[in-house]
Amino acid sequence: MAGTPAIRASALRRRVSIALAGALLLGPRGLAAQARKPFRVGFFYFGSQQSAMETGRHAAFLQGMLEQGYEISRHFVLVDRYVGGKFDEVVRVAAQLMKEELDVIVSTATVTHDALKTVTKTTPIVTTIAVDPVRSGYAETLARPGRNFTGVTAVLSDVFPKHIDLLKSLLPKLSRVAVLWASRNSAHAGLLNAVQTVARANSLQIVPVRVNSGDDIDAAFASMKRERAEALIILGDSFFVQSFGRLAEQAVAQRVATIYSTREFPELGGLMSYGPNFRDNYRRAAGFVVKILKGAAAAELPFEQPTKFELVVNRKTAGALGLTIPDDILLGADTVID
Repeated sequence: MAGTPAIRASALRRRVSIALAGALLLGPRGLAAQARKPFRVGFFYFGSQQSAMETGRHAAFLQGMLEQGYEISRHFVLVDRYVGGKFDEVVRVAAQLMKEELDVIVSTATVTHDALKTVTKTTPIVTTIAVDPVRSGYAETLARPGRNFTGVTAVLSDVFPKHIDLLKSLLPKLSRVAVLWASRNSAHAGLLNAVQTVARANSLQIVPVRVNSGDDIDAAFASMKRERAEALIILGDSFFVQSFGRLAEQAVAQRVATIYSTREFPELGGLMSYGPNFRDNYRRAAGFVVKILKGAAAAELPFEQPTKFELVVNRKTAGALGLTIPDDILLGADTVID
């Protein structure tokens, strides 16, 4: 630098003063934004991209991030991966996702959690729907996970007594209830047992119907017809979520009263739902993501249970089934779709 030592020192002091003034104007958040690139957040969805959009779950997560003050592109980049309901592809897609150098991954189904558990023990994972994190091996306890998983749980076995009560109110002579389940979902065996326990207490016979791909759906409804099932409980599963439209159409064609655990089913043509607001789970998952981006460890963030349970009824679908929704169900519904 030209000039005497005194001049050089004076120039250096001016540059430091300018830098400090800029820092005060920017504040801590502005400095942090200048210091690093946007965070990289994975969004691992077992169903199709169309399903994620139609159900509002993708939008709910982004809304949650915005509520936390994190704008997409400005503060974080979202790396989406969709499996399209193909069980054979989920581990391969999970392994590909690990090459993206992500800060955190949002995992949206039991099958995606299981796949991620096989490919990473260190990348933080935030679940939107975890049926039993401890039994599934994602956490040591709900209060202190101790591993790289945290997020929102979904204790779906708690909804089955209400499902049975609703179906019995709708069909007073109900005797046989089909249960649609996926053997590849590691949580479904336990959930099926829970349904059967409730059914026995209500003198109902359960007809388990296994579905693992779209090719199984038509055969499943044919099986229900042969077994004379009058109603259907669909267990929670991302594959079923992306098949809501088809399941609703088949239920109407076969005259089967059907209930699911979340509102997206009646919104897309199904008859009824009772259970957690999973769309809200996706919004709440953003809070976990932001805590991790700010330095919290997934192992120390307690899992949270759903806070909203709701009953949604599609009266138009009831009409197509030739059913009249009883007043007690309509009065107790959070939403009635006409």
